[in-house]
Amino acid sequence: MQEVEVLKSTNEQLSSQCAQLAHENANYAAKLKETEEQLRILVINEDSFKENDEKVRFYTGLTNWDLLLTLFTFIQPALGSGSRTLLSPFQQLMLTLMRLRLSLSGQDLGYRFGVHPSTISRTFTNVLDVLYEKLKSIIIWPERDVLRKTLPMDFRKHCPTCVVIIDCFEIFIDRPSDLLARAQTYSSYKHHNTVKYLIGITPQGSVSFISDGWGGRVSDKHLTENSGLLNKLLPGDTVLADRGFDIKESVGLYCATLSLPAFTRGKKQLSGVEVEQTRRIANIRIHVERVIGNLRKKYSFLSITQPIDYLFCKLNDSVTTLDKVVTVCCSLTNLCNSVVLSD
Repeated sequence: MQEVEVLKSTNEQLSSQCAQLAHENANYAAKLKETEEQLRILVINEDSFKENDEKVRFYTGLTNWDLLLTLFTFIQPALGSGSRTLLSPFQQLMLTLMRLRLSLSGQDLGYRFGVHPSTISRTFTNVLDVLYEKLKSIIIWPERDVLRKTLPMDFRKHCPTCVVIIDCFEIFIDRPSDLLARAQTYSSYKHHNTVKYLIGITPQGSVSFISDGWGGRVSDKHLTENSGLLNKLLPGDTVLADRGFDIKESVGLYCATLSLPAFTRGKKQLSGVEVEQTRRIANIRIHVERVIGNLRKKYSFLSITQPIDYLFCKLNDSVTTLDKVVTVCCSLTNLCNSVVLSD
C-alpha cells in the first residue's frame, strides 16, 4: 500500500513537471516564431518585401511590389550569381535601388547586407551598368500622333502643338584638382562645381529626353543646341521653355516654334494679353519643374555631392557613371505614376 502511495506521488510530480515543460516549450516556440518574424523583416530578400507596397515605395521609390518583381524578373538574367558573390541577385538589385533612393553610404549598406563596403561599391556599379542597358530605352521620344491622342486638356486648350517642355538641372560634384576642369564645372548660379543636364518631358509628364552631363559653366542655350534634342523636332512642333533658353532661331531652323514667358525688357509693364499668355504658359511649363523635383525627391542620390570618379568612363565604355545614374533614375521615374494627372 505504501508503494502505491509513493508511485502515485511520483506520478503527480512527473505530471506537474510535464505540464511545466509543456508550458515552457510553448513559450519558447512563441519566442522562436517572434524571432523568426523579426529576422524575416530584417533580412533583405524577396519574402521581406512581398506584398508590402509601403516598404517597397520607401526603399526603392517604385509604386508597388508587383512593379519591383517585374523589374527584377526583367534584369535577373544579367545579374551575377554563384559562389563568386555573397549577395543574391535580388539583394544586388535592392542595394542599388536603396542607394539611389536613400543615398546610403557603402559602410551603411555593408552592415545591412553583411558584406564589405568594397563589395557594395563593386556591386552598385555592376548593377547600375545592367539597369542602364536595360532601362535606357524607356526614355522615349514619342511619335507625334501618339502624343496628340493623349494630350492633357490644358495643353489642348493653350498649346496643342507642344511636344516637349525643357529645363536644366544641376548636380553638385567634388571640386576638381585640375584648374581647367574646375573652371568648366563651376556654376555661377549654384556657386559650386556642378554637372548640368538638359531634361525634356512630354505634356503627359514622362521623361522623353535626358542629355549627357556638361560642366556647370555651360549656358542653357549652348547645352540645348549641342545635346541632340533639336534633331528630334518636326515642322510645326512647339517647345516650351523658360526665359533663359535663348534658342528661338535654333528651334526655327527646324521649322518649329519656341514658346517662352513674355519679357518686360524694354517695357514698363506687360500688356493684359501678354500677362494672360504668360500665366497660361507658366501653368503648363511648371510640370517640368515638378518632374525634376519628383526625380530628386524620389532618388535623393541626385542631391548629394558626387565624387570625381563618377565623371569618368570605365574601360571600353563611353558613358560616365553619373550619366548612367541620371538615366536610370529618369527611367525608374517613368515606370511610376506621372506627376501630371490624366484627364
